Amino acid sequence: MDSDGSDEMMYDDNRDMQEEDSSGTESEEKYEKSDEFQILDPTALECTMTASISGVVETLGIPSGTARVLLQKFKWNNDALMDKFYESTDAENLLKAYKIESSESQGSSETGDCDICCDTSTLTGMSCGHVACNECWKTFIMEQVKEGHSEIQCMASKCELLMPDEKVMGYLEDSEPLKRMIINNYVQTNVFLKWCPGPNCENAVKSDYCNPHLVTCTCGTRYCFSCCDDFHSPINCRQMKLWVKKCSESGENATWIIQNTKDCPKCLTSIEKNGGCNYMRCTKPACGYQFCWICMNDWEVHKHAWYNCSSFDKAKETDRKEYRSNHDRYLFFYNRYRIHVESVKLEKKLVKKVEKLMDKMQELSIPWSEVLYLRAAVDTLSNCRRTLMYTYVFAFYLNSNNHSIMFENNQKDLEMATEQLSGFLERDMEKVDDLKALNRDVQDKCRYVEHRRKVLLDHCSEGVEQGIWDFIEE
Repeated sequence: MDSDGSDEMMYDDNRDMQEEDSSGTESEEKYEKSDEFQILDPTALECTMTASISGVVETLGIPSGTARVLLQKFKWNNDALMDKFYESTDAENLLKAYKIESSESQGSSETGDCDICCDTSTLTGMSCGHVACNECWKTFIMEQVKEGHSEIQCMASKCELLMPDEKVMGYLEDSEPLKRMIINNYVQTNVFLKWCPGPNCENAVKSDYCNPHLVTCTCGTRYCFSCCDDFHSPINCRQMKLWVKKCSESGENATWIIQNTKDCPKCLTSIEKNGGCNYMRCTKPACGYQFCWICMNDWEVHKHAWYNCSSFDKAKETDRKEYRSNHDRYLFFYNRYRIHVESVKLEKKLVKKVEKLMDKMQELSIPWSEVLYLRAAVDTLSNCRRTLMYTYVFAFYLNSNNHSIMFENNQKDLEMATEQLSGFLERDMEKVDDLKALNRDVQDKCRYVEHRRKVLLDHCSEGVEQGIWDFIEE
């Protein structure tokens, strides 16, 4: 099914929202645990990696390049490495067990013909005895780095001995690509580190735990630590991935498809009728099913039945209706999801409007600290919109039962409170002449809407812990 680019737009909407600034609220920090992480710029990230390596060097008494390769084998889990070290008799046995060149080994060095390029030159290698000229080693290592490898093993076939970083660097004139790859693999293999998904952002985030939780980078990007997508409470990461996949398969043009096409009775591919003849042939190469556009029966059966389109096949009609019904259900939740996606994006205009009002209030000699509640109100509104977005995804995957009715009631209450706050900030705020009354009204509405958000998120979280939710499996 064609998507006309709507899916890419949908996914980009998530990314756009990730890039927006959001300071968060007290409730968000409490219930989404967004305060237990550290943002690392490239310099701080390298220092963190070096500190991990230094601890291993000090304990095991091995070179830093060897320690780095060993740490990567343990996915940068220093505790796991140390436990394994204390189980071993010494560091050399540990290195041997993980097929890393021993720190005491000098490797091989001789003069002769290189088996790779056949030139006569000084041949070097590791303790495995496989040797080659320096130029061949350099070419091999550069190719390994280009392919994304930060663990360089012997180039000999079936030899898995790993080369320490010091030896690898000795073959390279420019070691920067390898250093970048080492840093990247340090983040990729460490479960407590993630790259910021913000555009052109080189920061990483270090968290105290690897479960899904909100992190906000200094570049303003908000995302889930576990999956690095837009933060998606109350749905889990798996549901988020399924939703993105669902949107890529369906998209906004599903409404037009339902209204203007029919589904192939065999493979359910959507087909548009572009001529007057009612003979149809499925355009999907793997199918090619021939049928009647009116009664949807097999064309061979249809024409031998004297083109009888008046008969009603309840079973086939039920299958088609069920398929269309699933489309309708998806569109119901998708459209509501999209409304809040667009609302979050449009709140950039609201920020400018509120900032103008804040400047105006300062001109009246009102201290800056006493007008900040207006900006906090916009942040609260944005957080509620984001939560509502994903409540519709949550509802899409939720089967109906008594608990789902309670969820829908909480969702409705949050929706109403959010719209009231939005309406006040966008339309009614400037009508209030009494600034003290404005302060009171805005903060009252913010407290109430945040309370409704807390109630909904608590209910969703408690439902997961108690196993009361009955989710649709895809």
